[in-house]
Formats: sequence, C-alpha cells, structure tokens
Amino acid sequence: MVLKNGWPDRKKICSGAFFPCMQGRLSYSANANSFYRSGENEFPLGGREQKLSSISVPTQLPSRVIPTAKKRVAKLTLWPLVAATFFMVSGGTYGTEEIIHGAGYGHGILILLFLPVLWCLPTAFMIGELSSALPQEGGYYAWVRRGLGNFWGFQEAWLSLAASIFDMAIYPTLFVFYLRQMSPWFGLGNHGIYAGLFVVATCAILNLLGIRVVGITSLWLFFLLSAPFAVIVVMAPLKIGALTEAHAAPAATGLGLLGGVLVAMWNYMGWDNASTIAQEVERPQRTYPRAMMAAVVLVALTYVLPFTAVYLAGVPSSTFGEDGSWATVAGALGGRIVGFEWLRFLIVLGGMMSAFGMFNALVMSYSRLPLAMARDGMLPKFFGKISSRTRAPYVAIIVCATCWALCLGLGFRRLVTLDIMLYGISLMLEFVTLVALRIRDPELKRGFRVPGGLTGAISCGVFPLLLLTLAMVESNHETVLGLNGLVFGALIIVAGFLIYFVTGKLKIRRTKPVRKEDLEELEIA
Repeated sequence: MVLKNGWPDRKKICSGAFFPCMQGRLSYSANANSFYRSGENEFPLGGREQKLSSISVPTQLPSRVIPTAKKRVAKLTLWPLVAATFFMVSGGTYGTEEIIHGAGYGHGILILLFLPVLWCLPTAFMIGELSSALPQEGGYYAWVRRGLGNFWGFQEAWLSLAASIFDMAIYPTLFVFYLRQMSPWFGLGNHGIYAGLFVVATCAILNLLGIRVVGITSLWLFFLLSAPFAVIVVMAPLKIGALTEAHAAPAATGLGLLGGVLVAMWNYMGWDNASTIAQEVERPQRTYPRAMMAAVVLVALTYVLPFTAVYLAGVPSSTFGEDGSWATVAGALGGRIVGFEWLRFLIVLGGMMSAFGMFNALVMSYSRLPLAMARDGMLPKFFGKISSRTRAPYVAIIVCATCWALCLGLGFRRLVTLDIMLYGISLMLEFVTLVALRIRDPELKRGFRVPGGLTGAISCGVFPLLLLTLAMVESNHETVLGLNGLVFGALIIVAGFLIYFVTGKLKIRRTKPVRKEDLEELEIA
C-alpha cells in the first residue's frame, strides 16, 4: 500500500483496501507505536491515527448488526376491550327481568334508557379521563392512591376485593342454574358444585394464557349470546299482540318503581373494572375513552331492545317474575320445530355463556389488584409474580380463583344492597380523585378530559352520588350471614381501616411512597 506524506492513500481507503475485513487487519494499541499491517508489511501510522487507538473495530463483519427485539406480548385492542367491559358490567339482557316485573314496561324501559345518562355516562367520563391520565396496572386503585394517598388507595382495593368474595360466587351458580334447565342431572347431589368448579378452573386457565385470550373469548361470547336476542327482536314484530292472552300471568307485584331503579343500578355497575388492565391495553390513553362510550351504548341497547320487542308482541310484564323468564318468553315466541323449543334452548345456552363470560372477564380485572398492590408494598411480593411469556399474574389469579371456589357452597344470592354500598363508596372515591387531581396536578397529561373544566369534573359525580344516597336509604333489607346487608357492609368498611393500620404496625405492609416519577417512567416506556 502506498502512503502519501505518511498518510494512507485516500483512494485506497475509499476502495476498501484499507479495511481489514477486505485485505488485511488493523492492529490498535494504546502506545505511540501503532502500525498498519497489510499482508506482510507494516507501516507506522501518523499522530492522528493514534487518537483512534481506543476504538475497537471487529476483524470480521457481524452477521447481524442490530439484534432482533424480544417478542412483543400481545395487548388488548379496542373491540376486545369493549367486549370485556360489556361482561364486567352487564353480561347481556339476563338479570333484568325484575325491573320489568316490578316497574312495568313503561317505567322499566324509561329506567333502562335514562339511567345510562345519569349513572353510566358520568362514570364513563370519569374513567375516560383518569385512565388516559394514569394508565397504570391496578386502574382505580392506582388513581386513588395517586390522588388521595396510600391509605385511601388501600381502601379502594379492599372494598373491591372484599365485594368480589360475595359477587364472584354468583356467576358459577348462575351458570349451573341455566345448565339445570338443559339437564336436571346437574341439580342432583353435588353435581352443581362440580359444574361451578369447572367454570372457576376454566376461567383461571384462560386468564393464565394471557389477556389477549380473555379479550377474544369475550368478543366471541358476546356475539354468540346476543344472537338469540337478535332473533327475538326480529321475530317480535311478526307477532304483535299475538301473545297477550295465550301467555297471561298474574298481576305484577314486588319491587315497584324504586326497586326497579336499584336493580337497574346493579345491572349498570362495574365500569371501572376494565381500568385495572391499563398497561396491557394497546394505546390506553386513546382506547379507554372510546371503549367506555361504545360499551355504554352497547349495554343500554342490549337491555332496551329485547324488552321493547316483547312488549310489542304482547307478552305481559308479569311474565318476568323470576330469573330465567327469558327462556319462557323465547319458547313462546319461537314455538316448536319437531317438538323442540329451539329458541328457548338458545336463550338457555346464552345464559350459560353470559355467566361464564362475566366470571372470566372479572377474573382478569380483579387479579390485577393484588399484582399492583404487591408492587407498591401493600401485599407480599409473591403476589407480584407474572408469567414471562404471557405477563399474566399467575399467583394472583390462582389465589383469587381458589378463594372464589371455596365460596361456591355458601349459596350467596344477588346482593343488591351490599354491592351498591361497597361499589358506591369506591366509586365516590374515584370521583373525589378526579377533582383532587384537577386541583393538585393540573399539568398532568390527559388524553381525554371531562368537559366543563373543574366545574364539570365536580358536577360529574353529583347524579351518581344522589342515586347512591337514594339507594342506601330506600333499599330492601337483605341479610348476609344472618346480618342486615347495610350493617354487614359497614363491618367490611371498618375492617379495611383496621387491616391497614394493623399490617402497618406489624410491618407486614411495607408501603412505598407515591411518586410522580413513576408516571413519568411509565410514559417514557
């Protein structure tokens, strides 16, 4: 190689002869005596080249310059999130029979139409803003902890997990209720308990397989259980007034107008449950507000359209006297084909899918609370263990599913008063958090804002608060384990206070301080 004035020839460099992977190799050293070696000859390099002596150049070109990224874990997109929210809140038209039976068609349909405006939309607005501002694992627990501190964050999670003990046992029981209508064998002995355990175990396995599996399952279950009611809506205009006399029932007695409102509130509860999986949702700042609005409309239509259809067909409101009345109505509308009540069968099958879908989606929601609490020091660290492949919190899923399975034999019924009380208090904490963050952290980045500034944020919780107050004052008297439902709920609330202070004194709970930097790191990620 020819050097010009002690420097390598630029043409040789440009032609590639200078690079060792082409002709020879470079030998770098930290001392002043550096050499260029080409073939058998060595040439001293000038002073400028010595400055490059600390740079390491490979003698061969690597096979892959940039390593491939780790496989990306699938996240929940818009419509699977809408379907999961649908099951966390509603599960379909099932469970609304008492509204029409107690309040009649006119008042019942009005309740189902106006309650979303006064109860669901304000809640959806609040969830839309907080989930877009704080898309953290644990959802509403993380919001309250950020806005009101560790104590109230713990109470928010405690109320939800305590209520789940009584609420989650209902869905396998409801699954067995519809299963018995298909096969009375499941009503004998412990067969129903075994069927309920099958629901718990299957939903736990689906959740262990990852959030995407749960979302897609919810989407398919939504389409399948909605199909029979779509058939009812289509067939009812063809039989206007035809079923008035043939399927008359005794006059409606029972809940009345206020009771119908309470049951409707219960059927429209749970909008914040979807927030606990925020870090596993694709673009949560944008997806959550859209999913909440879509789910509100979808749930309202699912309730209103079938009742409007059977009203036109002449089915008396007194027909809906108990759970499972939709199967009777479907049998009357669909008739028999070769002696088989096909539409009744589809409605019963849909009831099983509804119960399964609700339990499956709520396992996904509740299991993220122990995960988030363990990361914050509220629970032991082993609750924070997740699968390296699916990112599912397998310890939390297994522990929660075991607790719910143990409650199957207790025979809990739908506890409207207790559910409204515990859910209502946790919901009010979220509305207070919305206002607190507007005041204390106005610069917090929010992908969606409740309209109307601070006044709009404050007024957003007014109607839900009034409805909750009315429900608590005028609710029916329920008993749980021999105690009045309201008294039992108060004991659960007091227990949350005691557990927080006792675990702190015994140093079982090692709570981490709330840091704004955690959110900044999340946004960067």
